[in-house]
Order: sequence, then C-alpha cells, then structure tokens
Amino acid sequence: MTDAQDTAADSSLRITGGTPPDDAGSSSVMGAPTPLLEPREGIPPVVADQAALAKVVAAFAAGSGPVAVDAERASGYRYGQRAYLVQLRREGAGTALIDPVACPDLSGLGEALSGVEWVLHAATQDLPCLREIGMVPARLFDTELAGRLAGFPRVGLGAMVENVLGFVLEKGHSAVDWSTRPLPEPWLRYAALDVELLVDLRDALEKELDRQGKLEWALQEFDAIAAAPPAEPRKDPWRRTSGMHKVRRRRQLGVVRELWEMRDRIAQRRDVSPGKVLSDAAIVEAALGLPANVHALAALNGFGHRMGRRQLEQWQAAVDRAKALPDSALPQPGQPVTGPPPPRAWADKDPAAAARLTAARTAITALAERLAMPQENLVSPDTVRRICWEPPKVIDTGSVETALAGYGARAWQVELVTPVLVSALSAKDA
Repeated sequence: MTDAQDTAADSSLRITGGTPPDDAGSSSVMGAPTPLLEPREGIPPVVADQAALAKVVAAFAAGSGPVAVDAERASGYRYGQRAYLVQLRREGAGTALIDPVACPDLSGLGEALSGVEWVLHAATQDLPCLREIGMVPARLFDTELAGRLAGFPRVGLGAMVENVLGFVLEKGHSAVDWSTRPLPEPWLRYAALDVELLVDLRDALEKELDRQGKLEWALQEFDAIAAAPPAEPRKDPWRRTSGMHKVRRRRQLGVVRELWEMRDRIAQRRDVSPGKVLSDAAIVEAALGLPANVHALAALNGFGHRMGRRQLEQWQAAVDRAKALPDSALPQPGQPVTGPPPPRAWADKDPAAAARLTAARTAITALAERLAMPQENLVSPDTVRRICWEPPKVIDTGSVETALAGYGARAWQVELVTPVLVSALSAKDA
C-alpha cells in the first residue's frame, strides 16, 4: 500500500455520517449549521444587455482567484438542455447573474476567464450548456467529484456546503422553470446563493484531499474533464424510451421509433420538453397495442379525452407509417453491441471470463473501500468488463497498464488498479 493509500484508509474511519474530519474546517462539528439566507452583497440585477455584460466581463477579468460558475436549465419544461441563467462569483468582482437568452454569446466572458480556474459542482452537467454559449474552461475544480474522491457519502451541493462549511442552502427552487421571464426574486436569491460559497467549498476540499493524499488524483480528474471533447450525438436515441424492455417485436419497435421521432420534431418546434408533448408510457402503449384507427388509439393510456382529434390523427398516422414499413426497414431488436455482452450472460458464453470479472470486481471493491471512495471513481466499470472479457495475451504489469490507459484511465487510476487487476486476472480460479 502506498503512502496515499495509507492516509486514505485512515481517513475513511474519520469521515462518518457525511461529516468531514474534525480538521477539515467544518463549523457543523461545533454546532448546528447556519442557514444562508441572503448573498453578501444582496441580489445583483440580472445582466440582460450588452452594456451590462461588458461591465461584468471587465469586473471579472480584473478579479482575483478562482471563479465560481453555475448554470440553471429548464429540464422538464423546455426542449434541450440550454442554459437560462448563468451565475458567477469571483473575489473582487462579486456575484453576477446573466440571462443567456438576452445575451446568447458569452464567449467574451469565457475568454476573459480563460486562464482562471473555474469552480463548478457536478461540472459535466453544466459544461455542455456553457459550451453552447461560448464558455469553456481550460482549468476547473469540481466540488462534487472532489467530495466523492474524499469519501463523503452525500455529495449534493447542499449537503457538501452544510457538512464542510456549516451552512444550510435553501434548495426549494432547483426544479423550477428557469425559462420564466422575469425570474422571481426568490429564484434569483437561490441562484446567487448557489455560487456564494463555492470557492470556499473548493478551498476546504482541496485541503482535505491534500490531507488524504488524493489531491493529485483529483487534479488529474479535473484536467480530464476540462480536456474532454463534446459528447457525440447518441445513436438511436429513441431506444432510451422508458419502458422499452416491454417492446420485443420489430414492428412494435418501428412504432416506438416513428412516435418518438414525431414527438421530438414537435417538441423542438414548440420548444417544450418532449414529455409534455407525449409521454414515454403512451408511446410504449401504442407500440404494444398497434391500434388500427384513431378510436382504438384514443382508448389507450396517454391518449385520453384531453387530446384533440387532430392530435390523435397525427399520432395514428405515425403508427400507420410504422405498420406499413417493409420488414427490411424495421429496426432490429437491441442495440449493436460494441463491447462485451451483459455480464449476466458471461457464465454461459465464457466461464473463464466470468471468473475473471468476479475476481476483479471483488478486488476493486475492496480497494475502493480502503481508499474511501466509490469504486466507479476508482476505475470505470466498463473498463474492468472490457479487460476481463478480452484480457492481454500476457498478464503482467506492463500489459495491464497499457490496457487501462487505452480505455482512458488516468495515471493515478492505472497506478492503483493495475496490481489488483494483474492479481485477479492471474488467479488460478480465473
């Protein structure tokens, strides 16, 4: 075990019930957490024109230290994942609330902060919508990921601020429709408070990670997130319709595809969440029922009395198109397999691979427990499956290191996981 592993293993005994170690600077250890009710400088006006944006860009460029960044979306209300409010806070600049609908190009702000470390909570959730408006960090610190690596069992922003800093954030507006204009004052207060203590949280977590010997691991993870390219568009997104496991016949799959694609076009045109146009459950009902006409469609769940005749006719037309497709144009069941089969099938297909996977999972779970972190942060489960399904021809340190790196594992992960994988892959019963 390395020095870092020794330190981490020791720290796991001291992080209990979501509370950081006594020396991590938490005031919650000393008493009840304090409600955080108002931003320090009050609620700033929403930036909604170029003149106000230019002042913010100048102020934040002249600020010092890291910049806290957050974005609010309208998931469940609007089509897509665009940002409807961007919040920032930096020492010397205060807090800014920016309306990216009125100011859709924030590339100037992004450039002004290009050499600055951005502090985000759950960065991978916000980076896509920030990228759309021209804000792309070169360096970042993810406080949620830092909490995972440090061994905190609850890593939501509210839980982290409370357990690490001793303040309670009001989280009642997290799921509201942020496309609303004008935004109500309580929502703006909530949004400003979300970045109020983000840099303080970053500083406390950096100290804790350093104390545990994990800071370098975290920095490698943050660099990987910042350097990651935009995600490729998902292939056959209609296959992710909830309840798809009930749909088995190809003709039924064709109905799901037709209805999903029509719903998506309507939702995009109306700029509403697809679920508000037609539910996943209704799509699956229509696929299973294969209604012969509008009357039969209206009898299915999800196509009830509130739906007008014209709407019913458009959905029935989609069903009819799928029913008229030649067999050659119907989708195949399941998605093309690009990796190993599902682990539940391994025992029948390749018992030796199944034994390797069992041994590897057991060893990695034990190591993750010693390090006080989730095993998926120690190494991607998909990477473990791929290596166990098709291990290197020669099992040794070099070959396993090469395999891990080839699947995108960071250097710290390669160093820690290689020994346990070599042992698991070499075990006699594997």
